[in-house]
Amino acid sequence: MSHITKTAMITVCGRPNVGKSSLTNALVGEKIAIVSKKPQTTRNRIYGVVNRDDTQFVLLDTPGLHKPKSRLGDYMVKVVRESLSSVEAALLLVEPIAHVGEPERILLQRIREEKLPAVLCINKVDTVEDKAALLEVIAAYSAEYDGFDAIIPISARTGDGLEDLLKQLEKYAQEGPQLFPDDMTTDQPDAQVCAEMVREKMLHCLDKEIPHGTAVEVTRFTERVDTGIIDLDVTIYCEKASHKGIIIGKGGEMIKRISSLARRDIEKFMGTKVYMETWVKVKENWRDNVHFIRSQGFEE
Repeated sequence: MSHITKTAMITVCGRPNVGKSSLTNALVGEKIAIVSKKPQTTRNRIYGVVNRDDTQFVLLDTPGLHKPKSRLGDYMVKVVRESLSSVEAALLLVEPIAHVGEPERILLQRIREEKLPAVLCINKVDTVEDKAALLEVIAAYSAEYDGFDAIIPISARTGDGLEDLLKQLEKYAQEGPQLFPDDMTTDQPDAQVCAEMVREKMLHCLDKEIPHGTAVEVTRFTERVDTGIIDLDVTIYCEKASHKGIIIGKGGEMIKRISSLARRDIEKFMGTKVYMETWVKVKENWRDNVHFIRSQGFEE
């Protein structure tokens, strides 16, 4: 039984591919947000829940701020902007590069507008051989914004600096009731987490733009009463018939590979055996289809 008396809602923001979801997963202690080396992996805001001593942290993992090219992209950018409202603090995650780009400037302007306490996290420090180079990164961001409460070098991959980061985030906790139950690590329904894990494997297995033109929907999610086994029916939507053939692969090899890798992660997340059937359907230009993206849980 926990004794949570304080909560802190923290928005994790940054440009695509800086490691926001990796950081959220590392702090939560399990995989709740998918990750890949491709930009715009995260499409929606995901809450990660961390209970530590008397404090419950709610981390808002957001899509990377980018220039939208579709109605879905418009939604993703709006999610980022709105996620910097009604929170205790903002965590701006950047790479160890001594240059402040346009996405960072836009986010810092939103932080100013909301008058939010802000922490600068320099991620991927495990890739920096000469740690003195981090001083140039700190100088570049300090020249752009002098209001950071703290600047903390971290590595979401190795865990370096995460203890220091949590100690800093504790300072923003407010007295109040526990928002999520003890055993809850994310606000995402189990079916949605499973769908995202399938999409992650497509991002890993497929080249170029094809994964970005896909959506995944779990159309059946049932648990067998006698064994606890989960049965999933999964539909992958793509934008072109040619993409469907690539996703399925020769003799069905690619879809088998994607499904097998996804099922492994889903079983780990659910803690039980999973049987999964997967279909691929063509839905042309779905990223600009307002009715479809709303049906997938995205609101404008």
